[in-house]
Amino acid sequence: MPNTSSNTARDDGDAAPPARAARAKWLALLARATRDELDDAIALCPDAPDFVWLRAPQTGLVLVQGRVGGNGDRFNLGETTVTRCTLRQQDGVVGTGYVLGRDAERAARVARLDALMQMPRHHDVLASGTGPLATIAGRLAATVAQHDADTAASRVEFFTMVREA
Repeated sequence: MPNTSSNTARDDGDAAPPARAARAKWLALLARATRDELDDAIALCPDAPDFVWLRAPQTGLVLVQGRVGGNGDRFNLGETTVTRCTLRQQDGVVGTGYVLGRDAERAARVARLDALMQMPRHHDVLASGTGPLATIAGRLAATVAQHDADTAASRVEFFTMVREA
C-alpha cells in the first residue's frame, strides 16, 4: 500500500532540523535589530535579486500567552501588534519577516534579509564572525548584561539569623 502521508507534516518534537533551527535563530536576531542594523546588512549584498511580494507588509494582532511561574500552566496574557510580510526573490527563495509593532519597513527588511540568508553566498557574508548578525547578537547580549547588572545592584538579600538559647 502506498504511503499517503504528507511531506509537509509538521514535526512537533523538541529537536528541530538544523536548517530550521538556524533560520529561527537568525529570524529572532533580525526581528530585534534596528532599522540601521538591517540597512547595513542589506548594503553588504548589492547583487541581491529582485523580488515580488507574496504578502505585502500588514499589521495585525496576535495573542500572547504566559506560563505560571515560567513553566507552569498557560494563560492568555493579552494581545500585541505584529507586522508581517512575505516575499519571493526572482530565484524562487522565499523570505518572511515578523516584527513587534507597526513598523512595515522593518518587517520588509527582515523578510529581505531572511531570503538573502538562505542564499549561500550572502549567508557567508551576513553570518560571519564579524558580520551584521554577530553585531546584532553582541548588542543584544550587552543590553541583557546591563539589565542584569542594574537588577543585581538593587537586589535585596533576606536571611534569617538563628538565636542562640
